[in-house]
Amino acid sequence: MKGFHLTTFGCQMNEHDSERMKGMLVALGYGEVQERGDADLILFNTCSIRESADNRFIGHLGEAKRLKAEDPTRVVGVGGCWAQSVKDEVFARFPFVDVAFGPGQIHKLAEFLTSDSLTAQGYFEFEGFPGELPAHRAREHQAWVQVSVGCNCVCAYCIVPSTRGREASRAPHKLVAEVERLASEGVREVTLLGQNVNSYGRDLPVGAKATFAELLAMVDAVEGIERIRYTSPHPKDMREDVVRAHAELASVCEHIHLPLQAGSSRILKAMRRTYDRPRYLDRVDMIREIVPDCALSTDIIVGFPGETEEDFLETLEVVDRVGYDSAFTFVFSARRGTLAADLPDQLPHSVKRERMERLVPLVQRRARERSQRFIGRDMEVLVEGASRTDPARLRGRIRHNKTVNFDGAAGPGELVEVEISSATSTTLAGSERLLARLR
Repeated sequence: MKGFHLTTFGCQMNEHDSERMKGMLVALGYGEVQERGDADLILFNTCSIRESADNRFIGHLGEAKRLKAEDPTRVVGVGGCWAQSVKDEVFARFPFVDVAFGPGQIHKLAEFLTSDSLTAQGYFEFEGFPGELPAHRAREHQAWVQVSVGCNCVCAYCIVPSTRGREASRAPHKLVAEVERLASEGVREVTLLGQNVNSYGRDLPVGAKATFAELLAMVDAVEGIERIRYTSPHPKDMREDVVRAHAELASVCEHIHLPLQAGSSRILKAMRRTYDRPRYLDRVDMIREIVPDCALSTDIIVGFPGETEEDFLETLEVVDRVGYDSAFTFVFSARRGTLAADLPDQLPHSVKRERMERLVPLVQRRARERSQRFIGRDMEVLVEGASRTDPARLRGRIRHNKTVNFDGAAGPGELVEVEISSATSTTLAGSERLLARLR
């Protein structure tokens, strides 16, 4: 059996793409190996959202070059957004790479591996949803379900539209069939994936249309699915019917990721985000009114071109007012091919770092304060496995997407009741109520 080693960079969409690569390779008779040096096929699934991801990948690619020199029969493949973004130069810059493909061409990897080709091949055309590929999941009880690909937004800082193409939704009956199959395999939690997941369905033909709220209801009706999550939504499409789904559908979790990016309306306009500060806060108020205990997470970019101290203070004000349960914070990184890369008033790295050093403590303080509401409560936890910090304990997540480390005897995939005894900004701790095993 030939062995493959796959390294994944980037978002949950990439993680799911990698699951499909693994499933396809297993179907072709390959087996996964733990060490890159033991692999006949070395693969990278790349990200191009931030420069740091590029730099990490280039470092790994250097090792692949060395291993290829030691054994020229090894195959080196590069897929994902970075490969798509440098499609015209990937083989010139890295002549040891045998195959390169974009996110919409995953299935072409199998075509290359089963062909008699002796020359490097690149596959970069957009083909909508890239085929019904098998997935090799990391956890038996959790699964990602891709509801759409691509994005129609034109955010000034984002390279995704050029690497994943225009938005294309999958037919709802195909999605429901996939979720039903996953449930029959023991999956209890699904996460619906899309670059702008809550704009799902707008491109579907007449007679097959479904809104994202309607899709949530269809998935909620599938027997065996206990939890539904989704990522990543856009504030402009966070409508009341979607928010009400969190309150009215039993399996839709009490957690919404609502990317802010900046708290200044002026900067949001420069980012081409299509909402301003008041409209964003209206969405927050609607969520808090309809789902009072809902956890809110967000994305924030620090140091966008032209961001003044006053603009940054507006971001701090929004963070303090909303009180996020968690936040992904990023220093602005100019990406080649985006509008923001060519904007004037690019900020020095020292300014961006200083602002980040003020933002992160505020995010952590408010997240820690929000976490305190769980202390003393009995929370439903879906067990994921052993705790990463203490193998004698278990780890799982509550419906609000908080990690819980707890004492107990349950196995992965079980739903248990845990009494929460302490909380930090990122995790909860407690003990399983042994007489209250849920299901």
